[in-house]
Parts: sequence; structure tokens; C-alpha cells
Amino acid sequence: MARLQPLSSSFHGMPGVRIAVSRSQNARQVAQALHHALMHDDLGFVLFFVSAEYALDPLGEALNAAFAEIPLAGCTTAGEITPAGYERGCIVALGFDRRHFGVAATLMDELGHVTLVEAQRRVDSLVQEARQRFAGEPGRDIGTFALTLLDGLSSSEEQVLATLDAALGGIPSFGGSAGDDNRLTNTHVFAGDRFHSDAAVVVLITTHHPFEVFSAHHLVSRGEKLVVTQADASARRVMELNALPAAEEYARLVGLPVAALDEVVFSRHPLAVKLGDAWFVRSIQRVNTDGSLSFYCAVENGIVLTAMRAASQLQALDETVAGLESRLGRPGLIIGCDCFLRRLELESLGMIAEGSRRLADAQVIGFNTYGEQHHGMHVNQTFTGVAIGLAQ
Repeated sequence: MARLQPLSSSFHGMPGVRIAVSRSQNARQVAQALHHALMHDDLGFVLFFVSAEYALDPLGEALNAAFAEIPLAGCTTAGEITPAGYERGCIVALGFDRRHFGVAATLMDELGHVTLVEAQRRVDSLVQEARQRFAGEPGRDIGTFALTLLDGLSSSEEQVLATLDAALGGIPSFGGSAGDDNRLTNTHVFAGDRFHSDAAVVVLITTHHPFEVFSAHHLVSRGEKLVVTQADASARRVMELNALPAAEEYARLVGLPVAALDEVVFSRHPLAVKLGDAWFVRSIQRVNTDGSLSFYCAVENGIVLTAMRAASQLQALDETVAGLESRLGRPGLIIGCDCFLRRLELESLGMIAEGSRRLADAQVIGFNTYGEQHHGMHVNQTFTGVAIGLAQ
């Protein structure tokens, strides 16, 4: 039998959303268990986040068979966030009641060829479909937000997000890049009837519940500057920083030998660009054999990177949640996209259990990402999402 943690009709009092988690690795058992926990007469949409440990093709087939005409969307992860907090090797799913949420999704493939005309056509169609799917009381005020799930290894996030943001207009948006449990080899999104790579899923959600799209981080400037003096922008690869070999200059900055540079070091010593008064992190992915550095976000010749340091991640999370509560009341649900480097940082500090408790207390469901999206920007090392309030 699939091991399941369903909440039969709501999630911590959030009307219109059911949550289920399965840790079985058998695709048919997973689909049956999720169907048992989520299915009801007014189920309108299922959104899921799944470990890349699963055999994806059988899982997709089983989910389609179980949910029949109910539309599905999701992605693979670098870790899942369930009602218990941080987990790995499982699938977490949200079932949206059409009396509270009108949800529509579309798949965008061949990410290098997304045009504004096509994006606008898709967004206009999604808005119309989401409103048609919303079965709430007529005449009530409703709002709309967008969730984007992208192939985390496509290197197309900036272009796609800028195009989508223009098409969305004033519709607030957030999202995350799919992961693969830190293997950096294959990431996938799901829409229609199967998993896809080099693709994005745009999910539009209309609701009468109050909500707020947000993005937060826990990083502060150290002041030191690194200028990108040689880069391959298309590959997100930096060969030189301050006219010196990139890995050597970064290692000097953090006070470690090049051989010691790894994901934990990158998570504790990030780099960022400043736009206006805001910092946007450009996280390092890996050190290459030629001494260059590969990044998760766009980099190009001439940009100035500032060394950052990590403040208290948990204190920053508490402050973020407190701010949301002050504006919305206590959220019934937060759909969260949490950078996997934040999780690595907590693991390295022995604080993952406390981080899980804070996420569970804040009603967060979501996944660890290879990058986050906020209002058309592609960023790293953030906690980004939407908080949905209980008031109707």
C-alpha cells in the first residue's frame, strides 16, 4: 500500500484546497492514493511537485488514468515541501475546488522560440478559461495570479519570463525552476498528459480569496565587488572575474582553495547584482575543469557582482510570514518555491528540522527549486510564492 498523508477536506482550514503526500515508488499506487485523497465532485485542478527519483513516464500515465478529465500540472524537484516540512523522494499534490479556485494551465515548449505574440495569445486564453472554470458565487470580487514552472536546465528562463511578464500585464506572477535532486542532469515539467523537458507550464489561478505574491531572501552585502571581465552569456559561464581566473578569484574572496568550492560554499557565499535598491542573487552552479564558473542565472561581460553573506534564514522567514499575516491575516496556504541552496545551507548548519517546523507552521506547500521567478525576474536563493488568505 502507498504510504499517504492526506488531509481529507482542507489544509489547516484553507477552504477549497486538499493536500496529499505519497512516498510510495509504485506509480499505480501513488495515483490511486492521490485520487482517493483529492477526488470529489467539485475538484477542478491538481497541481503536484514530485521527486526526480520516480520513473516519470509510468507516473504520468498512472496520474492521467486516475484523474481522467481533471487537468494536471507539476514539475520535478530538488526536494519537496509537504505538511511535514522539507522532504525528499515523495510527491505532494494540491487539489483545487472549483467553487473557490478557477485554474487553467498551458504548456510552452521550445523555450528558445517563445514570442510575445504567442505568449499573449496563451495568456488571453488562460484568463478566459480560468474564469470559466471558476464556479464561485457570481458577482463576487475575484483576483488572478500566475504560477510558472520551467525546465531548470533550459538556460532560457530570462527570455521566457520577460516575454510572459509582458503578456501577463498587471497579473502578479511567481514560480520556480524544476529540479532533479541536485543531480543537474534532467529536469521536467508536466502538462497535458506527460512530462516534458525544454518546456514551461503556465498556471493561471482565479479566486475570491485574498492573496499576495511575494519574494524574500536573507542575504546582506559584504561590500566587495567582482566585475565579470570574460563570460559566455549563452552558457551562463564566467571565465574571468576582475581579469583573473574566475574560480581562483572567487576562492580568494571566500578564503578557501578552489578544490574546496562546492554547493554548500556557494550557498553560504553568494554573489548578487543590485538593481535600484534591490539585490538579485546570481548563484554559482559549479566550478568547471578549466577554472570557469557556471551560474544558475544570466551573467554577461561587464556586470558587477557584489559579495553577499547569509543572515539568519529562519529569522528572515519568520519576518516574511509575519508581514504576510499583517496584510492578509493568517494565510490558509502558502505555495512556496524555495531555492535548493537555502535548503543546503540549513542542512550544513544542522537546522533542517527547525526549518521544516517553521515551514509547516506557516502552512507552506511547494518544492525546492533551481531558480525562482518573481514578476518576470529570474532570481536565486529566495523564498518566493503566493500566500492565500482565509477571508472570502
